[in-house]
Amino acid sequence: MGARVELLVTSGTFSLDGGTWDVDNNVWIVGDDQEAVVVDAAHDADAIEQALAGRRLRAIVATHAHDDHVGAAPALADATGAPVLLHPADTELWRLTHPDRAPDGELADGLAIEVAGETLTVLHTPGHTPGAVSLHAPGLGSVFTGDTLFAGGPGATGRSFSDFPTIVASIRDRLLTLPPRTVVRTGHGETTTIGAEAPHLEEWIARGH
Repeated sequence: MGARVELLVTSGTFSLDGGTWDVDNNVWIVGDDQEAVVVDAAHDADAIEQALAGRRLRAIVATHAHDDHVGAAPALADATGAPVLLHPADTELWRLTHPDRAPDGELADGLAIEVAGETLTVLHTPGHTPGAVSLHAPGLGSVFTGDTLFAGGPGATGRSFSDFPTIVASIRDRLLTLPPRTVVRTGHGETTTIGAEAPHLEEWIARGH
């Protein structure tokens, strides 16, 4: 079998700026029966390891460093030997959750992550956080957007480290340029497509400039 996309939903909390909220997170597993990449190790390292079912984990990719997306990353790395990869612009946010453990490698715009014969290309899409990234997998017809783009519009920008005009520019320049049929696999909630979101985002883009 070729590469495929699997979804695991984990539950926990998100804390920032003195507040804490209950959240459900999408953990995406991309790979085949032998190897995989995890996009956002959220909340429960044991559940993610069980979902891997013995496959070699090539990397743990963080779309950004909010605690609900990276909380389980070090434990999963320790259990599997896989490196945790994060864009360096989110280092300060990472340290709020893991002050004594650095990521193992850096994500950069254009970086290609290979797994099971497929390529995930890193797109730097700041705004929700300075180091937020999306992962474009054209062979799977998918883009993994973390909290940059959801069904219905951009991710939140009302807290520290976020900026509304920046997230709108990221969506306009990096995501809306993808094929309309591209499936948007988000950090929370339901999937959507680039084509479905483009009409909604035009008003957000207009408001952001």
